Amino acid sequence: MNSPTVAIVGSGPIGCAYARIIVEGLPDARVVMFEAGPQVTEPAGSSVRNIADPAAKARAREMSQGPQAGSFRESLGIPDGVAVEGMFTARQGTFLLDFGGEGSAHAEQFPAAAASNNVGGQGAHWTCAIPRPSFSEKLDFIADDEWEDLISTAEGLLHHHGDAFSDSAIGRAIRMILSDEFGGELPEGYGPSTLPISGDPQPDGSMVWGGSDMVLGPLIQDGTPESERFELRDLNLVRRIEYDGARATGVTVEDLRTRETSFVPADVVVVAADAFRSPQLLWASGIRPAALGRYLTEHHAVICTVALDAERMGGLVSEEEFEAELARRAVNAADPVAAVNRIPFSEPEHPYSLQVMYAENPPFVLDPDHPAAGNRWGYVNMGFGVRKHPRPQDRVFFDDSELDYRGFPNMTIEYELTERENAEIAIVTERLGRLANAMGTLVAGPRLLPNGSSLHFMGTMRAGVEDDGTSVADPWSRVWGFENLVVGGNALIPTANTMNPTLTSVAIAVRGARKIVDELSG
Repeated sequence: MNSPTVAIVGSGPIGCAYARIIVEGLPDARVVMFEAGPQVTEPAGSSVRNIADPAAKARAREMSQGPQAGSFRESLGIPDGVAVEGMFTARQGTFLLDFGGEGSAHAEQFPAAAASNNVGGQGAHWTCAIPRPSFSEKLDFIADDEWEDLISTAEGLLHHHGDAFSDSAIGRAIRMILSDEFGGELPEGYGPSTLPISGDPQPDGSMVWGGSDMVLGPLIQDGTPESERFELRDLNLVRRIEYDGARATGVTVEDLRTRETSFVPADVVVVAADAFRSPQLLWASGIRPAALGRYLTEHHAVICTVALDAERMGGLVSEEEFEAELARRAVNAADPVAAVNRIPFSEPEHPYSLQVMYAENPPFVLDPDHPAAGNRWGYVNMGFGVRKHPRPQDRVFFDDSELDYRGFPNMTIEYELTERENAEIAIVTERLGRLANAMGTLVAGPRLLPNGSSLHFMGTMRAGVEDDGTSVADPWSRVWGFENLVVGGNALIPTANTMNPTLTSVAIAVRGARKIVDELSG
């Protein structure tokens, strides 16, 4: 096919992976990417964590908060003067789907579900953790040798860094404590280690955190051949996927600046918004597989904050090492993360994921009179990720008779923890308390965060090997019954997961994008 056009809906790491693979694999292809939110960083899609100026960082986060974006609401498609009562945001840079105002979702059973509305998606606001899936977290319909290639390619796109903060003496001491407590229970190769992250370490010890800009690479660099065949349109809301029988023909798009609507023809359409808005767009377009919106999962989080014990840490870290670490961290005081360790998922003994983040200050304001306030050795914020076993009853569904704030069929989320999840939550709660006692003084928790808090929502467009009503897409991410309509993102993951799923989703996207390249080349 000569000079094919690929339309991509969504500008997060998944959509950007599709764009990169397709542009580099097809020298004549043109990719047009549509993002309903504004560009909030320079370069486009970069991590907000990299913005040094606090005011500029706060502005970028506010602009990403969709219907709650304050003075930026007009540019986001919300008429000036329209009051939306009861709104409050979730994590900075995101907005709750059930925000309490007119047109918000209904999510009483999944109250912390949130999204971002900006170029780069949540890739501009994420923690940059990219651990590999293992054991039953992996997709069993992809052979191990191909999976290794896909994961390695995904790591390259995300600028994988496997030993971030490994020079931290306190981080090393924390790993020693983790090994003392749990090492004997873990299989070889799955013990305490540093957490793989997306980013580029700098000579001064700081980190340029990963974002969608790193995935796009040459596509957004001035003067490159790739940039001439890639177009990113922010504040462009895709209203509908158009199709003729088994073929998508393009997308209908509303320019939120001008309110003009147009049709953009495409040879392939890729929908990579998120696990809620992607199925919502399919539904609004009349594309409604039986499994659409079903099998919703996340990884539940049991967390706590601990003030590190001076005597215990002093026995593992010398005063000279500690002073050197303080000096290193002072170089980039605006970035609170000083070391991140983990114990990965393994089966059968440890079917959970543990992340331990060390920081100089706690993640909340601590009363100055609190005994742990101003702890010289700092704090750890740690939590276990607990899997949710997929069930069709856990789902998001859409109501054609009620429109959301963007004019789409409104969504309702139904979700419930079962005895299976609650049993594992009880186990990790006990383990977290045990680990907290080994590290120092418990400041907060252990506690189970509300449903939806992970922001890692999976399963609502799950991939499968048969069109049997339990999956939305085939093993190459094509929507069943369509030749050229592809979906991407965490929503495709059909397994129970305990950790950050971005690397998995990018690997799946690499596979889908390579299939598109093969088919358009033929």
